[in-house]
Formats: sequence, C-alpha cells, structure tokens
Amino acid sequence: MDGEGPVNLKKVLVLAGVALVLFLLITQPEESASAVQTVLGWLRQGAESIITFIRSLFGTAAPVA
Repeated sequence: MDGEGPVNLKKVLVLAGVALVLFLLITQPEESASAVQTVLGWLRQGAESIITFIRSLFGTAAPVA
C-alpha cells in the first residue's frame, strides 16, 4: 500500500458528513436551526464558565454582563 487507503477513507467520510448536513439543512431547516442554536448556547455557557473561572482564579470575579 502506498498510503492512499486512509486518505481516501477520510475524504469519503468528510464528503458523507457534508452531504448529511446539507440533506438535514434542506429537508428540515427549522429543526436544523434549533439544533445549531442549542449548540451555540452550550458553547456560550462553556465560554462564560471559563471566563468566570479565570476571573475567580485571579481575584477579579465580576459578573459577565
């Protein structure tokens, strides 16, 4: 083998993932938007928690506005 097997598998998996996302966006746009909003909410909460931790660590625990 010349190493092209795993690369081709990776390309196929990436293309399949993109195709699945496009399919869901086209066939179920409202559910897709809701899922994206949920994920973004989780990311925001995580970022706010990290900021609060860092501020507490350095003694500047002011609430995030």
